[in-house]
Amino acid sequence: MNKYWYKNAVIYCLDVETFKDTNNDGIGDFEGLKNALTYLSSLGVTCLWLMPFFDTPNEDNGYDVRNYYELDTRLGDLGNFTEVLDAAEEVRIRILIDLAVNHTSEKHYWFQESRKGKKNKYRDFYIWKDEKPEDDGGNMMSKDGDGGSNWKYDRKAKAWYYHTFFPHQPDLNISNPAVQKEIFRIMHFWLKLGVSGFRMDAAPHMFTEKGQVEFGEDPHEIFRNFREFVETQKKDAVLLAEVDLEPERYQDFFGDEDQMHMLFNFYVNNYLFLSLARGEATPVANALKEMPQTQQKEQMAIFIRNHDELNLDKLSEKEKEEVFEAFAPEEDMRIFGRGIRRRVASMLNNDRKRIELTYSLLFTLPGTPVLRYGQEIGMGEDLSMEGRDSVRTVMQWTSGKNGGFSGVAKKDLIRNIVSKGEFGYKKINVNDQHRDKDSLLNWMTSVIRFRKEFPEFGWGNYEVLDTGDKRVLATCRRSEKGMALALHNFSKEEVTVKLNLEEPDDIEDIFGDERYKAFNPKDQKVKLNAYGYRWLHKRRKFV
Repeated sequence: MNKYWYKNAVIYCLDVETFKDTNNDGIGDFEGLKNALTYLSSLGVTCLWLMPFFDTPNEDNGYDVRNYYELDTRLGDLGNFTEVLDAAEEVRIRILIDLAVNHTSEKHYWFQESRKGKKNKYRDFYIWKDEKPEDDGGNMMSKDGDGGSNWKYDRKAKAWYYHTFFPHQPDLNISNPAVQKEIFRIMHFWLKLGVSGFRMDAAPHMFTEKGQVEFGEDPHEIFRNFREFVETQKKDAVLLAEVDLEPERYQDFFGDEDQMHMLFNFYVNNYLFLSLARGEATPVANALKEMPQTQQKEQMAIFIRNHDELNLDKLSEKEKEEVFEAFAPEEDMRIFGRGIRRRVASMLNNDRKRIELTYSLLFTLPGTPVLRYGQEIGMGEDLSMEGRDSVRTVMQWTSGKNGGFSGVAKKDLIRNIVSKGEFGYKKINVNDQHRDKDSLLNWMTSVIRFRKEFPEFGWGNYEVLDTGDKRVLATCRRSEKGMALALHNFSKEEVTVKLNLEEPDDIEDIFGDERYKAFNPKDQKVKLNAYGYRWLHKRRKFV
């Protein structure tokens, strides 16, 4: 057992319903996922993050859960799921599942019971008020459906209930020990089935002040209890939390290595796109310097694009406009006034050099890399779909009917297939790229292999080195395993920078956009092509 397996994992995120359909109903299923595990293994994936697949009315992409112990029957049953777990174990792929317990669906049994009166034992599972709260919707995350208010009146209950997101998603009262006990039961059930942990949805919102809810002196004690419970049930299980906050707040959710094992690094993600837009490394370099160093049991999760919009709310309005102008020049490419609803390859105009640069950063920035399905082949979006669904099109497997996703009529697909233009499935698909040695898929397979071969990139403290050139980012990680150094040129010009390493001997190139002249420890000069990248490495010597 390797309890720190997540430090050098390669995580791949997918939604079962859009990945692979085997029974030709137009919806992806667990059988399709099981059949695709050998593909994911050959790519180099070591962990799957599965988006919600619980029983749901499906008004919010499955994040509105009706029953945590039952599956969305469109995808299969528990027997199908356990077959996926067994098949994943055979190819050494772990599985994390999405756990949305900030809220439930309004159709969940607990909520339906809570509406029946104050004496019902489930009443305090949610947050109720008898009188209309004086609330301006300041904590409202989705500005539609209820006029921007966090409170919704329920006629049956004759009271108001709190919701962070949509009115059909009432927030659970996490401060209630009975609710915490139910969350433990849910975790216990899925851990016993064989999952390796949970991606905790909307973690900061669990502790937001809601009505008269009181958490006691330290609300984060709840997360400590979650951590202790999970590790008691399965010693190498992990909690990966969605925490989109300022750098100084990240440590609140790590605690003293006793809360979350991993946190998504939204802050660096914002400034990475500002660097890509400007063609200079300074924004992301400064963001990295602001981030706290992680301890041995902690890890950041690095991503380029996730399943929602590219949320730019950590940038100033001026900086946000720079990124919009570069990557979302048209209004329908934007969403919520803060984000972009496009995929990476299309934002970068399908420029292979810039795409490689971006994913080289994914695999060398401090943390564990997280890929979103389709990124390995350079899939694009469908802006004709509403909202966030533009980046949730079905997986493109072949150049055949519906991209090999399903055999149904196109109109019966759960989501659109990108069929036109340079990102259409006839031009962008797994099968064709498998057979092309120069394809993005084969490049991605190679870069993942190097990332796994040199675990130094996942361990130890990191340092942003001064290159003397604002166009070049140089990051260095040192640990007992050795030193890993990565350089990236954000500009369209060839550059040469000089490093000032204290121990420059025995450093070797291991990967790059080309085979550069060997690193010279005497002058420490490093050449980089336009949008070039180089990975260098030094093994620790044991005496």
